[in-house]
Amino acid sequence: MPWLALALLAVATPLAAQVPGSPPPGSAVSPPTAILNPAYTPHRVYDTKKKRFIDFETLASRLAAADLVFVGEQHDDPGTHRMELAILEGVARRRDSVTVALEMFERDVQPLLDRYLAGNATEAELLQGARPWKNYLTDYRPLVELARARGWPVVASNTPRPLASLVSRAGLAGLDTLAVATRLNVAARLDCPEDDYYKEFAAVMGDMSAHGPAAGSPADGHALLTRMYQAQCVKDETMGESVARAWRPGRLGTAERARKRAGKVAMLVVTAVPVPNLDALAPSKQDRKRADYLLYVLAPARADSARR
Repeated sequence: MPWLALALLAVATPLAAQVPGSPPPGSAVSPPTAILNPAYTPHRVYDTKKKRFIDFETLASRLAAADLVFVGEQHDDPGTHRMELAILEGVARRRDSVTVALEMFERDVQPLLDRYLAGNATEAELLQGARPWKNYLTDYRPLVELARARGWPVVASNTPRPLASLVSRAGLAGLDTLAVATRLNVAARLDCPEDDYYKEFAAVMGDMSAHGPAAGSPADGHALLTRMYQAQCVKDETMGESVARAWRPGRLGTAERARKRAGKVAMLVVTAVPVPNLDALAPSKQDRKRADYLLYVLAPARADSARR
């Protein structure tokens, strides 16, 4: 059985929005004290093809039989991250060879990440040089440490933030100004059509005519929206290329781009959906289009709701 590439990526976070839990460029996380000690997270799994709920072990078994697995997350939901670790552990009980791709690591830190996984760099060096997000210790470190203990590769799949920001300012043409070595941190082939993904992106971003230096007219707003979409597209294309590269030795966004590059593979998509109530779930037609499996996790109660 060939090895599996499991990519833990965002559901679809617009570049303009600061990702919850992610640091500004250049910031570092303090040396770790956290250990692998996940807590149980109430959850339910929904099979969107058969339109029924299944148990978690059935999900893990099906994912372990796939070639590529994409897990969509909300970056700031701790329950989702605990379930991601459960997924990886469930796959680990069934597969010996897994490659983990993470959105939170950017391509240019791959050499440092490789040294850490091989035992040739300390964790302090990794945290100082790899620009991990602020929630790395609690939410992503367990995944990396499990992969490290198993001897699995971890792929730093994303475009470096400064390059995505360049595209949001200057469009795709801005990439033509980069040195060859720097340009390698972005996917070689970029395809950013104004398709359904673009329409969803535009709906999330809304009217951009009143934002940014291009503010002033609907045309200016459209130009700004296009550049921001291209920046998100660059991230998706780069992550898709990173996963496809790892695979070789249907979705919208990164998963679809990886599928196109990797060729004929068995690919599954899991989307984590934090909800306040697990007993009143009625997956909508729109939700069922999002993934092969919907992983509903119990969202923590809001502080203001708890006081009522």
